[in-house]
Amino acid sequence: MSFLVNKLKEGLKDAEDGLREAKDDIKSGFEHVEEGAKRVVHHHVHSHMHYPKECSDGDSHHLHRFQSFAPQREGNNAKWYVDGCSYFHAVSVALEHAHTEIWVLDWWLSPELYLRRPPAKNEQYRLDRMLFAAAERGVQVNIIVYKEVTQALTLSSSHTKHWLEDAARNPTGNIKVLRHPDHVPDAKTLASNWWANIREHGFSPAKLAALPVDAVEGIYGVGEDTILYWAHHEKLCVVDGEIAFMGGLDMCFGRWDTNQHSIADAHPDNLDNIVFPGQDYNNARIYDFQDVSHWENNKLDRKYNSRMGWSDVSISLQGPVVEDLRAHFAQRWNFIYFEKYGSDKRYHPIIFQPSRTGIIGHPYTPGTDGGEPDGNGQYEGFRKRMHEIREHGRLRLQDERKRLKEGASVGEEAHRVAEETRERIRQELHRGKQDSTLPSVPTGPYPGGMQCQIMRSCCKWSHGVPLEHSIANAYIETIRTAEHFIYIENQFFITATGDSSLKPVENQIGAAIVERILRAAQNKESFHMIVAIPALPGFAGDIQSDEALGTRAIMQFQYNAINRSKHSIMGKITEAGVDPTEYIRFYNLRNYDRINTASPMKEVEAQAGVDYDDARRGYDERYGQAAEAQAYGAGHEDPTSNEKAYEKYQEAAADVRGGATSADSVASCYMLGGKDIRNVPWTGDAQSEMDAFVTEELYIHTKMLIADDRKVIVGSANLNDRSQLGSHDSEIAILIEDQEEIDSFMAGKPWKAAKFAACLRRQAFRKHLGLIPPQDWTSPNANFLPVGADPNVYDWNSREDQAVTDPLAPSFLSLWNTTARNNTEAFRRVFHAIPDDTVQDWKQYDAFYDQYFKPSKANEEAKSGGEPKPNVARVGHVCTEEFSAGEQGVKEVKEVLARVKGTLVEMPLLFLKDVQDLAHEGLSYNAMTEVIYT
Repeated sequence: MSFLVNKLKEGLKDAEDGLREAKDDIKSGFEHVEEGAKRVVHHHVHSHMHYPKECSDGDSHHLHRFQSFAPQREGNNAKWYVDGCSYFHAVSVALEHAHTEIWVLDWWLSPELYLRRPPAKNEQYRLDRMLFAAAERGVQVNIIVYKEVTQALTLSSSHTKHWLEDAARNPTGNIKVLRHPDHVPDAKTLASNWWANIREHGFSPAKLAALPVDAVEGIYGVGEDTILYWAHHEKLCVVDGEIAFMGGLDMCFGRWDTNQHSIADAHPDNLDNIVFPGQDYNNARIYDFQDVSHWENNKLDRKYNSRMGWSDVSISLQGPVVEDLRAHFAQRWNFIYFEKYGSDKRYHPIIFQPSRTGIIGHPYTPGTDGGEPDGNGQYEGFRKRMHEIREHGRLRLQDERKRLKEGASVGEEAHRVAEETRERIRQELHRGKQDSTLPSVPTGPYPGGMQCQIMRSCCKWSHGVPLEHSIANAYIETIRTAEHFIYIENQFFITATGDSSLKPVENQIGAAIVERILRAAQNKESFHMIVAIPALPGFAGDIQSDEALGTRAIMQFQYNAINRSKHSIMGKITEAGVDPTEYIRFYNLRNYDRINTASPMKEVEAQAGVDYDDARRGYDERYGQAAEAQAYGAGHEDPTSNEKAYEKYQEAAADVRGGATSADSVASCYMLGGKDIRNVPWTGDAQSEMDAFVTEELYIHTKMLIADDRKVIVGSANLNDRSQLGSHDSEIAILIEDQEEIDSFMAGKPWKAAKFAACLRRQAFRKHLGLIPPQDWTSPNANFLPVGADPNVYDWNSREDQAVTDPLAPSFLSLWNTTARNNTEAFRRVFHAIPDDTVQDWKQYDAFYDQYFKPSKANEEAKSGGEPKPNVARVGHVCTEEFSAGEQGVKEVKEVLARVKGTLVEMPLLFLKDVQDLAHEGLSYNAMTEVIYT
């Protein structure tokens, strides 16, 4: 008996030693927890939208500019990428050379995304294959994706997680994917009959408008922790702790695009030239992403429908600022880990201490998770987890004491339990360090490099920290202090001009704009703002339909912010006796293309005995998920009929190849050095060519502000409440101030511009004006490489560069506005593109749009059969009724399109101005839910 007692004492002593060791190891991480917890302010009672007052939640962020969690850092290097073609190529280079770790934060991540094109020649550069290869090399791949509301979105984060973590594809287990948040309706809602109906039929306002108020509350949430419609919206990738990629581009379908934004992708003489495989060829206005776990299953008929172009900007970074992005990721990972995955031994927390290298202006004490220890609330979950482990061991030993009293021989068991407890604590504390072998200080600092600061939008639900909206603070301060010029390119423009001016909108970026413009007018300063946003903020075809209610709601908030209220930006400026158009103007982007359905396609189809689109589906299966699943022994065991169609078509195409053919895309015609559309041949009859022309809005997804060609803010944050308040969507952004200056001009006077800001702004402007050459994705240059390899290539002092050098010069403003007006008139004439200034009420809408584009009764009946029918209208095609018949009509169309240069068009500020309420009441839009659209 004494032997057993001695063994038990031994076990107890070991357990106590282990607990004491654990306590010592984490003491520094706990000492500020209690004070930090007291300072946490619930996000629903704190807006921070009271600039220039200081936030009052008592945290230490006031030490940093904009009240950011991160300091300003100097000695950094940055590189820009205009559109996804060059950006994704740069990411692929970094992934291919990763040695130790890859960290990814994305709203949506598509494993089957090809980072280089065409897929047929770049099979190894599909994202999942690159990650699997990195994992095999021993690289630790940590990914966080937004866990979507499946009834409302089709991202399938579940597919992303299970595809990448599957043991057959990821045998090393080095790829780990976390999904967050688990936002679900309350228990009462989940148990209701009508919730089952929602799950089956989706959130259609036409079907759900009759639901009672309590049902609406159950769906959208009224409590602090109900976040059904808030999202993780960041886009971030950090490789080996040294290079970071961030901006507007998720690594997902629909984002890869070139500077000319070709919206046609038919290749009748060789299917292997396809650039946009599967659902990557997408036009959400016609048919949104569906069943993305089988991404090769694309129902959009690309012989008839165009894709939607995607305009975006992202950057890569190197230097001390990368430390703050790593800290941000580590915080998010640990917060989610302790909240959801702590009991799963496949995952572990990240223990990370950022460097103080390059910090400007104030003391900074980092915590063990990468954040400041006082007031950030980050350690609460960590402490709770440690307590759970210790309590587990204590209870086990307590049980052993009880059994000992009953005479059981349990000394060995007691010792084992104590050892197990100590080991589990050690693992929690040290596994992150063991797996993260990178040096904590990245390459740099760079002498004379860039000053950078990370900002973010986050709070308790998204990051486990007090409310932070440093992105909004940075926008407001940068606008207020701008000397001459602001350029904003953003997916949305929803803002307020006062504390209660445009309720429920709260962010005060609009107030800063009004303040700066009125100050410029009063002081007779040269000052101007250019704002570029999408023509339609959503993807509705017929915006009069029930399905477009959300789009109309967003449009209403945007117009209210811009010009449709006495509290709008233009309303406030006009009220002060100033002409707003002298200081601020708004623009959209639109382009056209021609789908190559000419005679060679029909010849090959006839010879092969297969339809082109069936053969194209076979191509998708060959280079898509079907082939991948077969390679890993899961499904698709035999070649499909579509894959056979691909083979037959290619054999026939080889016989036809070499003869006269039409261009597969004519998007280069409106770019620098492109052919005149009037001289581009078509091998077919006039009617087929007329039908082949297509247009679409070029969707602006960029989140960028450039001030005075000196400061750049770029990231994931839209200009709306969702992105700016901090309590809604989570976001990340950076302010870049390059210390390398160049000689430039502003308002006709010499001006010292920052090199990074100046060349990025000029590149974007030239692209919109058609003053850069078409981008060749098969011949990458220095702009396709990550930061640190080669700097951005830009043709300084060229004729085209000089045209956009001074954004306040009369010559530039004339070029910009004349191009926008000519392009607008051309698209109106050929395509009757909506929205348009000539359409100011629903009656005019019917006359301008519905008479050409309303689906026929037969198509409506076909659509009601259950299977979606994408081709139910002629939206995006030439209004042939407006032109002559035959060859003369095609000639007339080409004469008009020859005037199009670039993609810039005017924003129709008069569109539906006489409609009092664009968004009528209903489940999806009412007094309770309208905040969703802000």
